[in-house]
Amino acid sequence: MKVLCSICARGGSKGVKNKNVRELNSIPLIAHSILQAKESNLFDVISVSSDCDQILSIAKEYGADFLIKRPDDLATDTSAKLPVIQHCFSESEKESGMNFDFVIDLDATSPLRKVSDIKGVFDILQSRSEEIDNVITGCHARRSPYFNLVEENESGFSRLVKSLEKGIVRRQDSPRCFDMNASIYGWSRNALLNSDKVLMPKTVLFEMSEETAYDIDSELDFKIVELLMRDRNE
Repeated sequence: MKVLCSICARGGSKGVKNKNVRELNSIPLIAHSILQAKESNLFDVISVSSDCDQILSIAKEYGADFLIKRPDDLATDTSAKLPVIQHCFSESEKESGMNFDFVIDLDATSPLRKVSDIKGVFDILQSRSEEIDNVITGCHARRSPYFNLVEENESGFSRLVKSLEKGIVRRQDSPRCFDMNASIYGWSRNALLNSDKVLMPKTVLFEMSEETAYDIDSELDFKIVELLMRDRNE
């Protein structure tokens, strides 16, 4: 059984300039995911995909096995995540000469995961690969579409995003909902190569802790993640 870890990090960033190479708790952001992947001891190969030479250089310094140069058409502001992972997977097979049975993708902007989370996703993926499409991660949602998450209708009036035939008066009574935290994704080989979107009919969610709701898309996110990581290490 061969397992690939993909870590995809684009050079351009609008919300936080150069965020993937910016130091977070004394090391570059991209390095956190590489070190977590190495610590898990799950992977035969760790590949970093990027259009940025500086990111790839840092990835090499922190122990990535393969550096995958991302083509320009997969490195735009509107590029979807799945084709990038598929490209990284295919190029990693070419570079390594291996056929990978599974791939786990670690999002570079979500470093608050624990190694136990990576192992938890892999355990589901390995044990249930014949019956599921893929594994995503998320944490318990702070707002419920059945109780206190609203949208505007065509007339500009607010309404619940989802409603039940029998109304509820407490958030605790609403169906369990989760925020996707963009932290860990897992596929078997065939599922990845035949997927055209991340959320599939048989997608399974692995629940992570509430603090992992923060992925870095803004300066405020960066400060919050930095504070949480510092508190965890004290």
